[in-house]
Amino acid sequence: MAELAKISLVLADVDGTLVTKEKLLTERAIRAVKRLRERGIRFAVTSGRPPKGMGMLIGPLGISEPIAGFNGGLFVKPDLTIIEAKTLSREAADKTVQILRDHKVDVWVYSGEDWLVPDAKGPHVDREQWTVKFAPKVVSDFGKALDSAVKIVGVSDDLELMKTVEKDAQEALGDTASAARSQPYYLDVTHPQANKGGVVLSLEKMLGVKAAEIATLGDQPNDVLMFRKSGISIAMGQASDEVKGAATYVSDSAEDEGFAKAVERYVLGEEP
Repeated sequence: MAELAKISLVLADVDGTLVTKEKLLTERAIRAVKRLRERGIRFAVTSGRPPKGMGMLIGPLGISEPIAGFNGGLFVKPDLTIIEAKTLSREAADKTVQILRDHKVDVWVYSGEDWLVPDAKGPHVDREQWTVKFAPKVVSDFGKALDSAVKIVGVSDDLELMKTVEKDAQEALGDTASAARSQPYYLDVTHPQANKGGVVLSLEKMLGVKAAEIATLGDQPNDVLMFRKSGISIAMGQASDEVKGAATYVSDSAEDEGFAKAVERYVLGEEP
């Protein structure tokens, strides 16, 4: 195969990339990360999840690099000590909530360590709780939480509606916030610099690694932002044509060891 680019850091999305649909971290994925470290290549993760929702990855993967939660809204050390936080302005937070309510989609707010929802039985609340391993707080009014919101999420199973909500939110919020779907049914709204492209640039500064020597792996539209900033990018096989078209390479699906195969072939240069 062709000579590979020099890679000093691998940055992976979590859901649909590093873990399977059932949120499993496979033994092959663990081995692939271990092989990276043996070759002197660092490894980091980023996700729309809150940092403590990635805690179960730290031990098995031996993560020592900063963890970028909320799509880069909150950087923490592996012991979850905060390194840097980027919160939405109150004006942008209020506007976001109004946009989502106008479109009749459910609204979640992440503020500090709290995950706030209006209805514990709302769409995807149970699954999100199972994913991040902690329960939400049910509130009738977000109130002061909007003064320090790290992420606001619009949630609906109407996938066509979510495409419309994403477009409308991006147009209405402009450069006051970053709005992109992290899953087909989730729209994540964060600080304008809290997006996965910003994660690449932040890690470049924090770790002294050139962006051109970072490999990024993902499967959703919000991962395209980090694809554009990194040296090489790898889309999972189940990604949309839009996401695949933005990547340097396309691997197999997350259900078929897409992460491990991508690392083995396109970073380590090991033939299958």
